[in-house]
Amino acid sequence: MSAFQPVLLWTDAALFALLACAVVVGVHQRGDALRRAAWQRMLSRPSATVSLVVLAFFVAIGLLDSLHFRRALPESAEGGVHYAARVESVLDLVLTPLHQNPEKTYSAPLATHAFVKDNIERDGGVVGRDYPRLAYGGAHLGEGGEGRAGDIGWRLAVGAGGGLVLALGLAGALRARERRGDGASGRAARAGWLSFFVMLMLIGAVGALAAGYHVFGTDKVGQDVLYLTLKSVRTALIIGVVTTVVTLPIAIALGITAGYLGGWVDDLIQYVYTVINSIPGVLLIAAAVLMMQVVIETHPDWFATAAERADARLLALCVILGMTSWTGLCRLLRAETLKLRELEYVQAARAFGVGTALILRRHVLPNLMHIVLIALVMDFSALVLAEAVLSYVGIGVDPSTISFGTMINAARMELARDPAVWWSLA
Repeated sequence: MSAFQPVLLWTDAALFALLACAVVVGVHQRGDALRRAAWQRMLSRPSATVSLVVLAFFVAIGLLDSLHFRRALPESAEGGVHYAARVESVLDLVLTPLHQNPEKTYSAPLATHAFVKDNIERDGGVVGRDYPRLAYGGAHLGEGGEGRAGDIGWRLAVGAGGGLVLALGLAGALRARERRGDGASGRAARAGWLSFFVMLMLIGAVGALAAGYHVFGTDKVGQDVLYLTLKSVRTALIIGVVTTVVTLPIAIALGITAGYLGGWVDDLIQYVYTVINSIPGVLLIAAAVLMMQVVIETHPDWFATAAERADARLLALCVILGMTSWTGLCRLLRAETLKLRELEYVQAARAFGVGTALILRRHVLPNLMHIVLIALVMDFSALVLAEAVLSYVGIGVDPSTISFGTMINAARMELARDPAVWWSLA
């Protein structure tokens, strides 16, 4: 019997489909000399290669967290194969020590004792209040946590040293790259490799600390904050990418159509996005989310597990955000198209009888991509922030879904206590 059952959630399928599309587009553009030269010119900048390394790290976390499965349960007397209701991911396997060693409640980063006092039975049966010892954080140390500073320093040195050794093992590739490239491309390659080496050292240091401590502390129910932070990366990635994919086709199609055709088509499209903009964004999103929740709650038979139910809510939230956030980009593209349609080469194409669709695809759209890229980058972070705001007011992702918004919502009241619990929000 199989030890696990693969599970494909809707957001997993969407993320891997987008990744496959990106690979296909990359292969296609590699055969285009002009586009290949543009990519080479961009990657000749050190800032671009460093950003690529950091971005690849977060994308890798999101992809590992998108490979889901269910563990097989022990065989029962009736026989047959049954699987656990809990859906896990490959990232959960990598971070097993973090999520399988919870504490009772709050603990500070790298602490050996809890953050709040509790009743402790001392020698002789006397009960007193003190900071109890953590079950996992610093459990290898003495009862009082003696030698914690030295142990942390040793783990940092060993972890960073291990990452450095791995980085030096890859230094041959860097030397080979340096032989082939010089000037700006050589500097960009060296910056990218250096950032990759630093990333390996940081991963090694954090991994060594996480093997014996809660690096970012624990939350109210004792869960490791580092584990929650890494699990939140996938949710942010899904919301940013899927919502953008929903937004771009609507904004581009309506924006260039309104700007190029004008007349009643332009008036109709302007009327549509003006009406949408006249409604407060949070209220419009809240109304759509509440209707979506009613549909999900009245059809529980649609979902086999709680993870599928939470995933459907996440995907619906992405669609709702995408359907309500295209108006700004649409207005920008319409205004730019109004200018482009009056240029000489567009007028010449129309005079030679070139079709409208071909003019929009060949002459108008390529000259709008700089606006699309800038808006995409700026809106990506805004969408992640929107999820945090919606979760704060209780209409965001499912409470069982780990995200930055749910973490902030769970920790917002703790800033009022004395001393404040700051690490869940940091």
